[in-house]
Amino acid sequence: MKPINAPSQPNRQRPHQIHFHPPLYLTTPSPPSFHSTKHSSHPAPPLPRTPLAMAVENGMPEEAKAESVKVINKTTVFPEKKPEKATCLLNTFDLPYITFYYNQKLMLYKGGEFEENVGRLKEGLGKVLEYFYPLAGKLRQDEEGVLVVDCETPVGAEVVEAAAEGVAVADLAEGEATGLLQELVPYTGVMNLEGLRRPLLAVQFTKLKDGLAIGCAFNHAILDGNSTWHFMSSWAELCRGAPSISIAPLLDRTKARPTRVPLSLPASPQEHELADPNGAPKPLLAKLFSFSGPAVDRIKTRANANLPPDAKPLSTFQSLGAHVWSAVCRARTLKPDDLTVFAVFIDCRSRVEPPLPDAYFGNLIQAIFTVTASGLLLASPPEFGASAIQKVIDAHDAGAIRKRLEEYEAKPKMFYYSDAGFNCVAVGSSPRFKVYDVDFGFGRPERVRGGSNNKFDGMVYLYPGREGGRSIDVELTLQKEAMQNLEKDGEFLMVDAA
Repeated sequence: MKPINAPSQPNRQRPHQIHFHPPLYLTTPSPPSFHSTKHSSHPAPPLPRTPLAMAVENGMPEEAKAESVKVINKTTVFPEKKPEKATCLLNTFDLPYITFYYNQKLMLYKGGEFEENVGRLKEGLGKVLEYFYPLAGKLRQDEEGVLVVDCETPVGAEVVEAAAEGVAVADLAEGEATGLLQELVPYTGVMNLEGLRRPLLAVQFTKLKDGLAIGCAFNHAILDGNSTWHFMSSWAELCRGAPSISIAPLLDRTKARPTRVPLSLPASPQEHELADPNGAPKPLLAKLFSFSGPAVDRIKTRANANLPPDAKPLSTFQSLGAHVWSAVCRARTLKPDDLTVFAVFIDCRSRVEPPLPDAYFGNLIQAIFTVTASGLLLASPPEFGASAIQKVIDAHDAGAIRKRLEEYEAKPKMFYYSDAGFNCVAVGSSPRFKVYDVDFGFGRPERVRGGSNNKFDGMVYLYPGREGGRSIDVELTLQKEAMQNLEKDGEFLMVDAA
């Protein structure tokens, strides 16, 4: 399998507009089988090989590149103190993600002395797990079939130390050697259901030629993106020498929903995957598109240009979401009467009654949807799609949230990616997350990227751009032909932007 490198665009890329990076091939790999070894100091076996690591890019086999990633040690890091509570109930906001996969994040840092930095990171991890102790626990079902986190006997966080000293930070930050990304983030292909048997947090520290890669895998049934970055920023605070974290997490999940929901779980992740009515997923390509601040402003201005004077302005998210939605419909060459869904995983912390603070630790998101015909979306001005997104977001109030929870509690479901809808574009993460402020004491990250988990056809992750300001990185996953079409779409790439 050979990836098609992004074609050069000498006449398309203008300064301060949009840049895109070579694609990453995605498949559905088998779950790795390695387990944590407490405080081991001997070399560990290499991470499992998957089809993604067999790609060829720039004339060099990715398998050969991946062989340069050597796992040298595995340990388990525990909280330094006993948890305040023995168990943590998973509530109705958490349960839909049990058949999704561990959320993966990769952060790339330049410079520093590897052993010193890893020592600091492991010490800080033990401290931060005191505050976020459910991440050190283990999933189990109680006698009623209700999922809880057992915190009383923590299993800790799995920590892998590795080396890829032939790889530079820039190779990964700018999209080169993308097949290596999977080797730098643990738990690729591991379903959240596996939290019954393995740690809920796994971290890999990899020594690079000129820096450090920090790959994290979080069980998505335990936390959402907002809580992920709260944890990461708190960990960084402690590593910088703070005596305590500035914002303590709210760990009482009954504040969001106290209902106990018994679940009938699949016997194994494989059983669930094989039962997918849509069959095995097709190979996908993931790419990172970097929109500069001026490009984002231009997209937002276009969407708002023809609104009535008394209309509510369209936000950056709504404008950019519609821009991506329309471009994906063109790239997929949908027929005019083909329906297309736009889905948003929306933060409900400020929407529930009573509202909950950003510090609420867990999942407090719900997927909301809007649908239209592809032909109507593409024939309409940009405010059409953006207004449809705005409308569904504004309508998702406390009553709508409660109704969705009650529906799930009456009939729990094990979800598949295909449940997002037909010809779907689904947006997760947020450019509001301050991912580039995560400084462990050796500077800001050069790049923040996602792993290959939870990337299905049409999945979009938004991050703030590394350059700061209003820039936004769009990490998008599509089937091969559609991605190749998107790369050539001048309207999407903003080639006419001033």
